Amino acid sequence: MSAAAAARFAASPGARAVMCLGTGSHAGKSVLAAALCRIYARRGFRVAPFKAQNMALNSFVTPDGGELGRAQAYQARAAGVEPHVDMNPVLLKPSSETGSQVIVLGRPVRHMSVREYHAYQAEVWPTVTAAYERLCAANDLIVIEGAGSPAEINLRGQDIVNMKVALLAQCPVLLIGDIDRGGVFASLVGHMELFTPEERELVAAFVINKFRGDATLLDSGIDFLRERTGVPTLGVVPMLADWRGDEEDSLGIADRRQRAKPGAPLQIAVVRLPFISNYTDFDPLADEPDVNVRYATTPAQLAGAAAIVLPGTKSTVADLAWLRESGLAAAVLAAAAAGTPLIGVCGGYQMLGRRIHDLEHIESAAESVHGLGLLDVETTFAGDKRTVRVAGELLGGPLGPAGTPLRGYEIHMGRTTLGADAAPLLRLRGADGAVHDDGAVAIAGDAFAAALVCGSYVHGLFDHPALRAAFLNRLRGSLGLPARESVAPPVDDDIDRLADHVEAHLDADLLEGIVGLDAR
Repeated sequence: MSAAAAARFAASPGARAVMCLGTGSHAGKSVLAAALCRIYARRGFRVAPFKAQNMALNSFVTPDGGELGRAQAYQARAAGVEPHVDMNPVLLKPSSETGSQVIVLGRPVRHMSVREYHAYQAEVWPTVTAAYERLCAANDLIVIEGAGSPAEINLRGQDIVNMKVALLAQCPVLLIGDIDRGGVFASLVGHMELFTPEERELVAAFVINKFRGDATLLDSGIDFLRERTGVPTLGVVPMLADWRGDEEDSLGIADRRQRAKPGAPLQIAVVRLPFISNYTDFDPLADEPDVNVRYATTPAQLAGAAAIVLPGTKSTVADLAWLRESGLAAAVLAAAAAGTPLIGVCGGYQMLGRRIHDLEHIESAAESVHGLGLLDVETTFAGDKRTVRVAGELLGGPLGPAGTPLRGYEIHMGRTTLGADAAPLLRLRGADGAVHDDGAVAIAGDAFAAALVCGSYVHGLFDHPALRAAFLNRLRGSLGLPARESVAPPVDDDIDRLADHVEAHLDADLLEGIVGLDAR
C-alpha cells in the first residue's frame, strides 16, 4: 500500500472500512470478515458487515422479514448486531444453471438470466451505494466481503461486488489466498498482475489461509511476495479444526464431510439435492457427539440411517426430478415403508406431498407434478414470498412430544394445504403476533401411515436445544440408546474461538495500521 493510498484512506469521510477479497471461492473471505467483526466489536467499536452482491442458497431472515445471505447474518452476529438487508443489498439465489432469483434489499424482484441481470446491474448499483452509505453513517467500521475472484477479466465489466466496491469505499484490501488448494503464491501474484494500477494501490496486505504444518516453511515465499509486489503479508492463518460457522454456498458441505463421525451411533442422512439450500439447518445435529450427519447423493448412502432428511431447495421441481432419476426417490419410499423417520424441510416438505402445482410458472414449465405421496398435502407456488421469523411449539409427531418449544424462520413461495390423512406438525407465532399452523405429519390412510413422516416450512428447527434433544432422544430410544441432554456448543462460543484464532496469527501492528481505528 503506497503512502498516497494510505493518505486517501485516512481522508475518507465517515466510517473506516476494510475489505476481504479472495483469490477464489471458499478462500476464507466470509470467515476472516466474521473474525474481524468480532475482534473490533470486542474492542468497543460499532461494526457492521457488508457484501454488495451475494450468490448464495443459504439465506437468513431479518427481524422485519427481509432476506439476506446467511454469511452476512453470521458476520452481524459476530459484530453483536442484528442482521439488516443493507448488509447484503443484492442476493442472487440460483434456480437453474443459467438463472437466479434476484432479491434486492431483502425482497424478491424477479427471476433473471445471467444476461438480464448484467443489464439490471446499472439500475441496482445506486441501491448498493445507498445501503453502504447508511451503514457508514451508523458505524465506526465496515468489514466488506468480496465474492469469488476479483481478477476475473471476463467479468470485470459486470463485477459490482469486488474492486468496484473497494474503489467506492476507498478502503484497504486484504487479499486472501487458500494454501490448502495449492498454488497460493502464484494466485496472489497473478491477481496483482491482473489488477489495474488503481486497484493494485488498494491492496494493503496478503493473508495466507488454511495452512497446515510449520509456517516458517513459507518464509521464502512471503519474502518473494514482498519483493515482487511490494505488499506485505498480514499473517498465515492455520486451518481451524471443527469450526462450525455459517457458509454461504454448497462448497462448505465438503468441510462438513471432514468433520464426519462415521462410527457415531446415530446416523442421519441428508439428501444432497443439486439446488440444496440452508443446509446449515443440520449443523446443530452434527455438533452432538453421538450424531453423524452425512450428505447422500446415492441410494446406498441412505442405508442404515436412523432418520432421513429432504432439505430445502431453490428449485423443488427440478430437484424432485433429479431425486427420481438418481434412484433416491425409490430408496426414500422404501425407507419410509420400512419405518425410517423421514423429515422434509421447506422444498423437501413440498416434495413429500401428493402434488406440486405451478400454474403461474414461478419455478418451472410444468403446471403440475406428482410428489412422493408420503404426506397428504398439496402445494401451490405463488408469486409472493413468505420471509418471517417464527416461534412456537410442536403439536406432536416424530420430532418430539406436543408442547416442545421451537423457533426458526420461513423462506418460501409455496402454500401447502393438508388433506384428511395429515395433521399440522407445528403451531407458530409470527413476528406480528399472528398464530398459524405449519407443516404436516402423516396420521392414517395409506401404506406409509406407520412411517414417521413429517415436513415443515421452518428453517432452523434444530437450533433450539429442547427440540433437538426431543428429536434425537426419540431416535435414541428407537435404537435402545439412553436419552441425553443437548450438548452442542453455543454458536457465540465458536465465534470467539474463531476471532481468537485469527487474531493470534495476524501481525497486530500491521493490522492496526491498515484499519486505522484509535484504541478504545
